[in-house]
Amino acid sequence: MMVFVDLLLMLISLARSILSAVVQTLLRPRLKSIDGELCLITGAGGALGRLFALEFAKEGARLVLWDRDGAANERTAQLARELGAQVHPYTVDVSERRSIYRTAARVRAEAGEVSILVNNAGVVAGRRLLDCPDELLERTLLVNCHALFWMTKAFLPCMKAKNHGHIVTVASALGLFSTACVEDYCASKFGAVGFQESLTHELLAEGDGVKTTLVCPYIVDGMFAGCEIRKELRSLIPPLEPLYTVQQAMKAILAEQQMICIPRLMYIPFLTRALLPWEANVAAYRFLGGDKCMLPFIENAERKSSGVRIKSS
Repeated sequence: MMVFVDLLLMLISLARSILSAVVQTLLRPRLKSIDGELCLITGAGGALGRLFALEFAKEGARLVLWDRDGAANERTAQLARELGAQVHPYTVDVSERRSIYRTAARVRAEAGEVSILVNNAGVVAGRRLLDCPDELLERTLLVNCHALFWMTKAFLPCMKAKNHGHIVTVASALGLFSTACVEDYCASKFGAVGFQESLTHELLAEGDGVKTTLVCPYIVDGMFAGCEIRKELRSLIPPLEPLYTVQQAMKAILAEQQMICIPRLMYIPFLTRALLPWEANVAAYRFLGGDKCMLPFIENAERKSSGVRIKSS
């Protein structure tokens, strides 16, 4: 009898979730205010990190910016200050666990308790697996995956104590389905997706007021230079503009949406991977050109690493 009751409750919960998702898709969701919240963004000196910082600044958040490139991070800080934001920049390499914990203690002492954590930092080696030094492979996994554990351990306890907070992980569509020649990146982003999903389940089970959002964008323009899918499909799935990507992610964060694929078309391969036989997914993958799309990116990266100048197209 209890099994039947539990099954019924699960189906009711599932129906409510589906209905809520449909309503949010069709109607403009209610967006929360983050005015005065302290938001930490990793990789803040990069393209997406800088845009995230400026969007959060526009919403009235106070900012803590982390990046290993101090000059780029300070540039982001200056742009955010011009929007009226209070900014605390720190030079941090998130591949180093001790550096994360040490700087987290500084943040708490100098800026206060972080209530929004945006795990945005990411790297890719840009080498074929057998040509890639172990150190580069390891760094990809440290930055894109391991750092999520350390950042969350550093800042989640205070959020739980206040029963308030939001943890955002910027993963990738390549964390939902893979492509050839970037094994390090795909593996790290699969790890990021798994981490965020598991963390979300844990927080929901505990009934905490800490929210989560998983962001899975398609290839962002400029991130994988030269990457191309099948020519006939480029107009249907072009690389994403960085600003559009961040603005869509911001809407999901402020609506407390647990996951967003950008664009929505990316939900299709995500679903087919789960529903169709593996062979069918491989055939679709090759039809789209997924087996060769990263080769130009890898070749460009190899030329750069060998000192050969790349002609602009």
